[in-house]
Amino acid sequence: MASPQAYEQPTINRAWEDFIAHIPTMLLIWIASVAVGVLGFLASLAISITTAWLSGNSSDAALPSLFGIAGQFPFLIISSLLGVLFVAVPALYYNSGEVITINAAFSALLQRPLRYLLAGILFSAATTIGFLVCVIPGIIIALTMPVYVNRIFLGNEPILDAFSGSFQAVYRSPNGMNFVGIEILAWLLVALVSICTCGLGALVAVPVSSFYLQNAAYHKGLIS
Repeated sequence: MASPQAYEQPTINRAWEDFIAHIPTMLLIWIASVAVGVLGFLASLAISITTAWLSGNSSDAALPSLFGIAGQFPFLIISSLLGVLFVAVPALYYNSGEVITINAAFSALLQRPLRYLLAGILFSAATTIGFLVCVIPGIIIALTMPVYVNRIFLGNEPILDAFSGSFQAVYRSPNGMNFVGIEILAWLLVALVSICTCGLGALVAVPVSSFYLQNAAYHKGLIS
């Protein structure tokens, strides 16, 4: 059972206040994500240059690039795990009712990293295939993300069950389509703010929308 405020009527003001309370956590997550991305780029560049120098053969021009991509892969995994915290922190907050510190956020992430990694791979693969098939299936799957992340981080059910359960919660519950409409509107607002601010607004709009959507999911009964 989540905290009482999770089931209250979601408002922009409440989502904003919850975001303000979590600014230190969100800021450090963002800084960590950027730092990992930069380290990954530098590692890829260093590996590519080293491989090119060691090979010394122009006919193997693709080899340095391949090694560079391989060297960046671990950083991409870490960056993805950090990125999901933008959705997981609001889920953790509404579950406990207490402000999630950066230590609490990383502690939650490190408790079951393999579960989160596999869950992310499944969701990313399903969404990508959906977009490649006909775009709309990818959007349909992507819209389950707030519920899916909540179930993965706060529940113990198998990953496949969490995936199917999230899909059913969003598209088969009485208030599911209402939540979908709210989520699409939130996406559009985030996109508008990001475009109008050359991307800088996303640093605020994305986490605020995450808090709002988690609250909405609880209020609509998609998450118990």
